[in-house]
Amino acid sequence: MIIKSLELENFRNYETLSIDFDSGTNILFGDNAQGKTNILEAIFLSATTKSHKGSKDRDIIRFDAEEAHIRTYVVKDGLENRVDMHLRKNRSKGIAINGQKIKKAADLLGLLNVVFFSPEDLSIIKNGPAERRRFVDMELCQLDSFYLCNLNNYNKVVNQRNKLLKELYLNPGLRDTLSVWDSQLVSYGNKIIERRDAFVSQLNEIIYEIHQKLSGGKEALKIVYEPDIMPDDYEAKLASCQERDIRTKQTSIGPHRDDFSFMVGSVDIRKFGSQGQQRTAALSLKLSEIELVKKVTKDIPLLLLDDVLSELDSSRQNYLLNSIGDIQTIITCTGLEEFVNNRFEINKVFEVSDAVVKNVDKTLAHT
Repeated sequence: MIIKSLELENFRNYETLSIDFDSGTNILFGDNAQGKTNILEAIFLSATTKSHKGSKDRDIIRFDAEEAHIRTYVVKDGLENRVDMHLRKNRSKGIAINGQKIKKAADLLGLLNVVFFSPEDLSIIKNGPAERRRFVDMELCQLDSFYLCNLNNYNKVVNQRNKLLKELYLNPGLRDTLSVWDSQLVSYGNKIIERRDAFVSQLNEIIYEIHQKLSGGKEALKIVYEPDIMPDDYEAKLASCQERDIRTKQTSIGPHRDDFSFMVGSVDIRKFGSQGQQRTAALSLKLSEIELVKKVTKDIPLLLLDDVLSELDSSRQNYLLNSIGDIQTIITCTGLEEFVNNRFEINKVFEVSDAVVKNVDKTLAHT
């Protein structure tokens, strides 16, 4: 599977853009705030229907326009597919595959699998639980349409339940309806907990060997799922927390409060690891994500590297670049020194300046 080309209209700082990618390594270079990351965001949006930044559609549309368009050409199993995405400020986005409208985001999943790696990902170990949940959710939503559906439903129920908890202060007679939301919360929540547990097991099968190589054989890394509540206890605990939830006006237990720890031996490196350990673990995690996508989908994902190399030391740079291998990769950076120094093969180079993208002769880029 490869992305062949991308066309944008009124997307972020681009009025129009048309770019053809190589099936190997593509470099987008230029100064900061020129529009490099916006190209990666458009690709990620085409694959998942969501921005990697969590941005709303209306914030992605160019400031002086009412709507934006993304068109992506993807080659999968020898067949070319066209994904059209229509973003509107005050309405939900429209999506079509080969001219046929789709109604659910799940219908798009699997056509284009992407792994997005940004400098923020290097802080996933030391940051709060919300970042770690977001990583798991973003990956599982690409790999498992049932998980995507269950997560969306769970989040809706949490929002509805929280809304009811706020209303109970003024209208206590509504309390009997709380049990309706509670039963749905338990149903969707247990499915999420079970799938997250299986996902962590899948990751652990892969991450051990990768981290051993990255750490020079010195460290054995294991991810531990820390569910906020176990499925067998969920219903009873939720009922026992009703008074507290009414008082605080929010749902206090459930998978929206889960966390994941990263253990090297008996040491939890979230809290006690050095910055070097945390960054190495984060890199191991992203590389494991690539291998897991390959294993689950029986396909090779597209790798999007957003200015990550500048944040890594030379040994981690080398390991990452050598790991890319047969993966179509689109990399943003401010300069080409890292690739020249590592004698890394570049297939296509683009210079990005003020939302203008120029194809640069790769032999000139090396000089």
